[in-house]
This record gives sequence, structure tokens and C-alpha cells, in this order.
Amino acid sequence: MSNLTTSSIEIGISTFLEAAPRAGGITHAERLRQAVEEINLADQVGLDVYAIGEHHRADYASSAPAVILAAAAATTKRIRLSSAVTVLSSDDPVRVYQAFSTLDGISNGRAEIMAGRGSFIESFPLFGHDLNDYDALFEENLELLLKIRESEKVTWRGGHRAAINNLGIYPRAVQEPLPVWIGTGGNPESAVRAGMLGLPVVFAIIGGMPERFAPLVNLYKEAAAKAGHDVNKLQIATHSHGFISDTVEKAADMFYPSTAAQMNTIGRERGWAPYTRESFDAARSLRGALYVGDPEYVAEKIVLLRKNLGLTRFLLHVDVSTLPHQDLLRTIELLGTKVAPIVRKELARMEA
Repeated sequence: MSNLTTSSIEIGISTFLEAAPRAGGITHAERLRQAVEEINLADQVGLDVYAIGEHHRADYASSAPAVILAAAAATTKRIRLSSAVTVLSSDDPVRVYQAFSTLDGISNGRAEIMAGRGSFIESFPLFGHDLNDYDALFEENLELLLKIRESEKVTWRGGHRAAINNLGIYPRAVQEPLPVWIGTGGNPESAVRAGMLGLPVVFAIIGGMPERFAPLVNLYKEAAAKAGHDVNKLQIATHSHGFISDTVEKAADMFYPSTAAQMNTIGRERGWAPYTRESFDAARSLRGALYVGDPEYVAEKIVLLRKNLGLTRFLLHVDVSTLPHQDLLRTIELLGTKVAPIVRKELARMEA
């Protein structure tokens, strides 16, 4: 895991690898190959991390993040490779560790696991799990995952998985320990759990005002302090949607149609009101949760986020299936070559 100085911040990309095979758009196979191209570009332009979220739906190609990340591990040099998130409630912690320790070996120590419960529930019936065990499965599987990363030989017993009696789990990760982050959409209990365990946390901020997550950050730090962890060593990340272009207006006009299509697709499933340009424009205001604009404006919003939440990592989620891939690549390029240097220079000035 990176050792950040006071004024340092990691900046990267998060994605669910959206596809549109049913609508005659991009296929899963095409989107997977594009992801490898994106990871290589992100590495070349100096971004710090590329993270893929696990999903099991027709509109995403990302059911096996570790496999996709491994495809790019051999051709990249520096960028960290993470899930975002691994749906730990419905997976086997042994296989999760093995997949990411394998990725860690291929990448020579650049793998990370972002563990969460997920915002969709398709994986539960798919893998034969009961939704009534939603919380219990996560707690138990997280306990086992952390035990596996601590010790080559494991003895463990729980209520939802077969017991393990002094068995070795291989391969072992290059990193000791293999980084495990906790991903949350804003659940106070998740923030407290991450703090008690001394694990880094990622807040998914996709609506409202990011500054409203400050109480959750405080809960996280208070729980860590009570558990005896060094608060100054905690790592805090955020994940938010956004898009970067040459001007603020161009970025907004290019990103709105794709965002509206995505929000309305999910909104129909969840009973949301139709997404409007007014809602979009409000969200991309300085205090809003959309990071849409030119490099200077997006950098200004990230610096504000740092002031309000004290984050050490920012992940930009730009992937929507109706967005031309060249525009997505351009955003990655601008994030690495323009936004990140502005942010780091401003933070160094502020925190000198």
C-alpha cells in the first residue's frame, strides 16, 4: 500500500465496464478489450489506480475483475489494480484471496481488494445465497478474508461456510499484507467497521453534496482511534461519476445524454423519478457529486473534496455504455496529465 505524504493524493479510475449487447451496442468482449487499453493508458499518463467493480448483469462486463486486471498487469509498470467492489457477501473468501494474490504476483505487488456488499443483488441467487443473510455473510466472509491474508495456514469456523482446519492457502501475496479496502455507499455501520479494523475505506458518493459525508469520516476515525489504530495512517477514498473535456460546457453537453440514459435505466428498476438536465447541472456544481468539466474545474472540485473529507485517494467513474470510447480515453488522459498535477500542486501549496 502506498505511503502518502501529507500533501499527496492518489488519483485513478473506477469502472463497472458498462456494455449494451441487448441494444445492439458494445458487446461484453469488446468492452473487456477496451478495459485493458484503458488500464495501459492510465498507467502511461501517471494515474495511480484502476479499479473494476464486480457485477452480474447484462449491462456490465465485469463479473471477474481479477481476470481483467491480470490481463493488464503484465503490460503495466506502476498503476495499482483493484476491485471496486468485490461482492464479498456472495463470494468465497478463499477464492477471493487466491485470485488477488495471483494478480499481486503477476503485477509484482500492485493488487488490491475493495470489499463490499454491492449495490445490486444478482449475485445472491446466482451463487445460491439467501438475501436474509446479507449482513451476516459479509461480516463472516470479511473475518475469514482478513485471517487468510494474515497467515499461510488457516484454522477457522463460521456459520455459512465449511470449516477450515489448519490448511494452507496459496499463492501468497507479494504484499504483506495484501491491501483490503472497505467500500460503502454511506452506511454508518460500514464506516465504523472499517475504522475498528483499521482498514482503508472508500465512500461511493454518487448524489447529494460530498461534504455531507464528513460525519461518516469522523465516525470512521473515531472508531479507529478507539480500537488503537493510528488515525494519521488511515486512508480514505471516494468514488464519484464524472467526465473531462476541453471546456466545462462541452463536457456537460457530451456527458449528459449518457448519464441520463444510465440513470433512467437503473431508475426504472428502483422507482426513481426521470433524470433531468436540471438535476444533472445541479450535481455538477462546485459542491455537487458530479465531477464534470474542464481539467481546472474538476481539479478545483477534488481539492474541495480533500478539504472537506481529508481523502487520500480519488476515483473518477466515467464509464457509461453510450459514451464513445475515444471520449473515455480522452478523460483518462486529461485526468492523468492535467487534473492530477493541478491537484497535487495546489495541495502542496495549501499544506506546506
